[in-house]
Amino acid sequence: MPRDFSEAHRGPASIALSNLRVVTILIVIAFHSFLAYLGSLPDAAYPFDLSPYRWQAFPVVDSQRWFGFDLFCAWQSLSMMPLMFFLAGVFTAPSLAAKGTWTFFSDRLRRIGLPLLPAVLVLAPLTYYPAYRATAVDPSFGAYVQSWLGLPFWPSGPQWFLWQLLFFTLVAVLLHRFVPQFMLRLARAAASLCENPFRFFFALVAVAALAYVPLSLPFSQWAWTNIGPFAFETPRPLLYLVYFFAGFAVGIRGLDRGLLVADGPLARRWWAWLALAFAGFVLWAGASSMALGNWDTVPLGTKLGAALGLLFGCAGGCFFLVAVCLRFARKRMRWFDNLSENAYRIYLLHYVIVVWLQYALLDTELPAIVKAAIVFGGTLLVAWALAAALGSVSFVSRPIAAARRVRSA
Repeated sequence: MPRDFSEAHRGPASIALSNLRVVTILIVIAFHSFLAYLGSLPDAAYPFDLSPYRWQAFPVVDSQRWFGFDLFCAWQSLSMMPLMFFLAGVFTAPSLAAKGTWTFFSDRLRRIGLPLLPAVLVLAPLTYYPAYRATAVDPSFGAYVQSWLGLPFWPSGPQWFLWQLLFFTLVAVLLHRFVPQFMLRLARAAASLCENPFRFFFALVAVAALAYVPLSLPFSQWAWTNIGPFAFETPRPLLYLVYFFAGFAVGIRGLDRGLLVADGPLARRWWAWLALAFAGFVLWAGASSMALGNWDTVPLGTKLGAALGLLFGCAGGCFFLVAVCLRFARKRMRWFDNLSENAYRIYLLHYVIVVWLQYALLDTELPAIVKAAIVFGGTLLVAWALAAALGSVSFVSRPIAAARRVRSA
């Protein structure tokens, strides 16, 4: 979530989307904080050296559980990532137009690519050390390093999102530079659809179905692919690409026009998007509950039902959160502004804090809700403080500020 989110405009829609950026990072922290306490987890932690390496998703497995966390995380698993790619696309369009092709991409490389290296090479191994200690015969750090280097891939944690975002950004830059007629057609299509949010909704579901359904039939909806430090959800990369360019198409028109009018049809009908998201979630959850086990033996109708539910849950959940913020979160708040300013750095830092706090609480007898609250609150405060400290370091902040002043001049 690069900082361009809050820099493109200063109108009501921009403030609402900046606030939505805060809501999104809070959801991400909550999602990861609650994973150790799901009622559906096994009794023991996942072995570190056994495929399919499920400790990547659940580094810590606590004995304290609450089924409410299963419902929350299942709901967010449908719409959280599509929303993040959609918002990235929304702000890519005006930033690309304002900065130009190569200036924009070089800026993104600096903002996303450079921090990725220490995040993947240093933070990721530190993050998963508790997952190793939970089942290891020799819990020493030296033995962990040997086991880590013996893995057939390099786990990157939540930074997989940033790898994909950087790739999608490159695709947008190349299209903008070499196939401008495609962007023109995309703008025209968005102009005709954005006046009617329901028409845009069903168009998005239809295009997303073409991207998602063919991959969701042969591959389990929970499958992941790991290639070196690169990871992605096997059936979803094209789905996320659709959401990125859907946001790009919306952003082409500006942040206070079309779909993103602060008190427009999308915002006023926030309850309708919630209803569609809930209907999709119920369909997806029902079909998915019948699809557990060997994916190859799941009936075609069940797979299609799960896919259809996911598509409606994705679109409905995204539209709901955007609409709620456009309708009810159009005022600037100091601490929201500060949290939005540091959201990207918080995203980079939060997961290692989450996992170590979950690990530190393993032997306590506190209820799952209390543990989850401690992990969420502690992660937010520590990651926020570290992110603000990193942002204030002179050798980081001053060159960036100087570059912005030069561009503005």
